[in-house]
Amino acid sequence: MTLLATRKKPSGLAAWEEPPSPAGRVGKGAVLTVIVLAVLLPLYTIVLTSLSSKATVNRVGGLVLIPEGITFDAYIQIFSDTVVRRAVLVATGVTVVGTAISLGVSILGAYSLARPGSFLHRPLLFAVLLMFVFFPGIIPVYLMVSGLGLKDTYWSLILPTAVSAFNVVVMRAFFMNIPGEIMDSARIDGAGEFRILWRIVLPMSKAVTAVVGLFYAVGYWNAWFNAMLYLEDSRKWPLALVLRQYVVDSNPLPTATVGVTGAGDMPPTLAIKMAIVVVAVVPALVIYPFVQRHFTKGVLIGAVKG
Repeated sequence: MTLLATRKKPSGLAAWEEPPSPAGRVGKGAVLTVIVLAVLLPLYTIVLTSLSSKATVNRVGGLVLIPEGITFDAYIQIFSDTVVRRAVLVATGVTVVGTAISLGVSILGAYSLARPGSFLHRPLLFAVLLMFVFFPGIIPVYLMVSGLGLKDTYWSLILPTAVSAFNVVVMRAFFMNIPGEIMDSARIDGAGEFRILWRIVLPMSKAVTAVVGLFYAVGYWNAWFNAMLYLEDSRKWPLALVLRQYVVDSNPLPTATVGVTGAGDMPPTLAIKMAIVVVAVVPALVIYPFVQRHFTKGVLIGAVKG
């Protein structure tokens, strides 16, 4: 122990608390650069291919890395297609409505579970935690959706996955970190539970609400499996299922309409596929920067302290 004590650095900090050496900074910078390039390079090639002409794509024979002129023919083609336009509207509507429902139910459930004296507190908390271990499976959920008459409706894309146990637990942990004295003083002033939740708890929980809302929104926007299971009418397909059918499975879009006159003027198939990928990815990329600053406070603090 004496020998270890004599080897302490003059600053009094442990080795892992010391600032990195110049070589360490260079190494971290190199690793971060490789990670950023690994993320941005595929996105760059996808966007560039979607904006490339037919001659460029045919000459390269695949994804384009060096720009040779920009054309928006692929985007004109997909947005002149009634299937893609309708799929974007369906995905937007399902995402907005589903996120609102999921966020509302999760907030109410998390707030009730954060109050130890609430009705059936322990059994309900045990049931929520049990969802981490057990899931009913596809067949029981399919039979339930069919039995409730939700098949081939937009509600089949929302209700089966409306609540996530993980998100409820994260929000509950965050709510439990709010000082109880604040809510007790509000109760003394005559405020009810809903008023406390709306006026006190939610304004103090903007971080976790924004993060959980983003989780739900991205989940609804990218969901395609429920649509494949429950939707028989292709006119109700969301964008994620159209993306899978056309890009992954290379199936032709149903009831597609041609937006560019003449077969020779049609943009290349690869450019159209990449344009659909860009349309599906861009909304999440646009929303994420506005929520990113809440991630540490909203998720990590709630998860660790809970």
